[in-house]
Amino acid sequence: METNERKQYRFGMVIDLDKCSGCGACTVACAVENNVAPAVPSTTTRNGLTWMNVTAVHSGAAYPDCETVFVPMSCQQCENETPCLTVCPQNAVDIDPVTGIVGQVPQRCLGCRYCMTACPYHARYFNWRDPEWTDGMTQQLNPDVAPRMRGVVEKCNFCHARLHAARQKAAANGSREIDPADYVPACVESCPASAITFGDLNNPSSPVAILAADKNSFRFLARLGTEPKVHYHSSKQWVREMAERSKTRTQQEAFHG
Repeated sequence: METNERKQYRFGMVIDLDKCSGCGACTVACAVENNVAPAVPSTTTRNGLTWMNVTAVHSGAAYPDCETVFVPMSCQQCENETPCLTVCPQNAVDIDPVTGIVGQVPQRCLGCRYCMTACPYHARYFNWRDPEWTDGMTQQLNPDVAPRMRGVVEKCNFCHARLHAARQKAAANGSREIDPADYVPACVESCPASAITFGDLNNPSSPVAILAADKNSFRFLARLGTEPKVHYHSSKQWVREMAERSKTRTQQEAFHG
């Protein structure tokens, strides 16, 4: 029997770094789904836009023992004392009380970039220019996602338009609860290695909750206490330890080649 009380979700994901090949399909799918404009020739790592950034990290061992993993990094959906939410003077960052998703409201953003400074995962991006689309691309934009204007910050929101579509479908069927099969972010759907598992962390029997609780699952910078809802998984100890290691810029450059 339906009740007026909505189910409380905690949407999150687990990314299996042992499966990720660094192909970048998740990055492309994310950009297409969310109308992230393509880079212009002057784009650098400092002024580019990518809601999902895939980085190669090396173990540092000498050949032939050197290993490499690819780490897809997006907004980590911090749950406790969310840093970007805490510093935003415009209330441009919000947390959906029903889904737990940390969202960004570009219409409120004044571009101060405090949130970018506060984010320990460098997973927020500033729009230095208005979006530019090549011939024909405007016909392929996602009509459910508004492109962001110059001067605002943006980030991953777990494909919020897909959540709305799942809610509309549920409502059309007379239900207040969405079918998990109807809400799958673009990065999850596109991964050829099935390295990303998404779902409700509040449901202990869900695949994402089971994998998040696995002994080989971890979160980046867990010591900060922000309780990210994005988890990672690896059977390799050096990979799990890497998530908490502090590195100087020189060490980072050596790691990333």
